[in-house]
Amino acid sequence: MCRREFITLMGVVAGWPLAASAQQPAMPVIGFLSMESPGPFMHIVNAFRHGLSGTGYVEHRNVGIDYSWAEGRPDRLPALAAELVSRQVTVIAATGGPQSARAAKAASATIPIVFVVGSDPVREGLVTSLNRPGGNLTGVMLFIEELVAKRLELLRELIPQARVIGVLFNPNSPTAEHQMSEAQGAARTLGLELHVVRASSELDFEPAFAALVRQRVAALLVETSPFFNNRREPLIALAARHALRRSMGCGNIPSMAAWSATERAAPKAIARLASMWAAFSKARSQPTFRSCSRPSMSL
Repeated sequence: MCRREFITLMGVVAGWPLAASAQQPAMPVIGFLSMESPGPFMHIVNAFRHGLSGTGYVEHRNVGIDYSWAEGRPDRLPALAAELVSRQVTVIAATGGPQSARAAKAASATIPIVFVVGSDPVREGLVTSLNRPGGNLTGVMLFIEELVAKRLELLRELIPQARVIGVLFNPNSPTAEHQMSEAQGAARTLGLELHVVRASSELDFEPAFAALVRQRVAALLVETSPFFNNRREPLIALAARHALRRSMGCGNIPSMAAWSATERAAPKAIARLASMWAAFSKARSQPTFRSCSRPSMSL
């Protein structure tokens, strides 16, 4: 049987800030700001290091990386971003969702900021437009919301007899509304019924899964968000206990029944982020705008 994978990734490279630090340190330092936790996010860190090495930069040799982890708590991001600014890092790499990029943007209007987001950066207020973003931000966009339909299709292929699919989402997530809209549209097209449960803390997991069991759902679609990414293990354990097939948005989890597009796309995006910073560091000036190519998608 052919191995199926679908990856949709487009890099959106914006203009770099006109105002950068007049003096650069002997060794540039990247402020790595993330909504995630270091443990489950290490494959992303490794991808970032790999992207740097591909352009001649090696951590501790000719570039430093200052890691700041919010561990799934968005309220920590403003202070973490401000601390990176106070350390006069050369650039901030904001990862793990739009909250990181917004915190970095609020902390500095001059330090270059590169980001990876799974939602529209214009809608998130990060840039004014994709073609002419302006300001001091540039980044890579993963079409996570648009891929919700593909994840539902994959679950349907894995369980052809499935008619009721559970959806677990965090109502506090900035992308939850749009991901839910995509899921509902795809469900109508596929003739599926969705049973939606909400969880904004780990205390909500047990009641949510109990509700899914009562509804006799055949599979579970989990919203792509840092909140759930940082709580993969308890979610996988609960899904296994209740014999639910599941599709989660991100994470290097061998026990997952369904791999989503972002599992492979996110490390590629992070590696691209690193190469974007390297280009800026070598140019020491504002490069001209260019659009990145979109890799092919195979089903």
